[in-house]
Amino acid sequence: MDFTGRDIISIADFQRSEILHILARAAEVEATGRGKLLAGTVMATLFFEPSTRTRLSFEAAMLHQDGRVIGFSDVASTSTRKGESLADTIRMVEQYADVIVIRHPRDGAARLAAEVSRVPVINGGDGANQHPTQTFLDLYTIAKLQPALATGERALDIAFAGDLRYGRTVHSLVHALCHFRVNLLLVAPRGLELPEQYLEEARQAGVAVRTVASLQEAAAQSDILYMTRLQEERFPDPLEFDHVKASYRMTAAMLAGARPSMRILHPLPRVNEIATDVDATPHAQYFAQAGNGIPVRQALLALVLGRQP
Repeated sequence: MDFTGRDIISIADFQRSEILHILARAAEVEATGRGKLLAGTVMATLFFEPSTRTRLSFEAAMLHQDGRVIGFSDVASTSTRKGESLADTIRMVEQYADVIVIRHPRDGAARLAAEVSRVPVINGGDGANQHPTQTFLDLYTIAKLQPALATGERALDIAFAGDLRYGRTVHSLVHALCHFRVNLLLVAPRGLELPEQYLEEARQAGVAVRTVASLQEAAAQSDILYMTRLQEERFPDPLEFDHVKASYRMTAAMLAGARPSMRILHPLPRVNEIATDVDATPHAQYFAQAGNGIPVRQALLALVLGRQP
């Protein structure tokens, strides 16, 4: 399966077989460890909005495989401040790099960059639209923790909790999971439920979806509990936010009824939706999840650059 020169813009651009191929390549890269897989290549990171995990893990992915990194993480220091268009920025940067990773606050910016660029473009997040490499690392983490995802030997129960309306990581992951044998459990505050288009997509794929009443119920009935933070700006009434925030906070005591193999994921950053006492439980896997970004992004970079492990 040849991905050379391919852009990574949306998880919707990938079929099940392609997703499994990427996960298998990530496992190979992780097993091999540091090396020279990306030696002689240059990655440009164009981050038009703040990022911690995505930018650092992409840079670590390149450096651990002997690649080089150029780019910026502060738009104030770029020619965009002088009025340079995104298209012109891409046409300029492609002269210097073999692959471009872009994060931009505007929906569709990554697609526009890919249409302009002669080198592969990887979407590091564009507005509330897509974050495909996060979805790949989420799938990779789930597959490592629950191998049934890839084998299909049984349906996994995967719960999503928190802001399901605006969370781009949730939307992309729900879309990707429609390729697999899963049941979805949803728990969200009123007004932050999963949009109908994703519910309909799951139904069309034959994925069972049901709503549960609380975090405790989600933890007790799932193999994977995917937590997201609640965003205060989404609530018109600060008092309502304070009330809901208290109801959507996972503590270690709430895990008493969870399956022993249940694991908690979170795209991070967390605010107060997961208490720090959860960190010491075997259920907590969100920091390991963030670490999985390195082999996944190494695999994606190697694939689009035509490099073999």
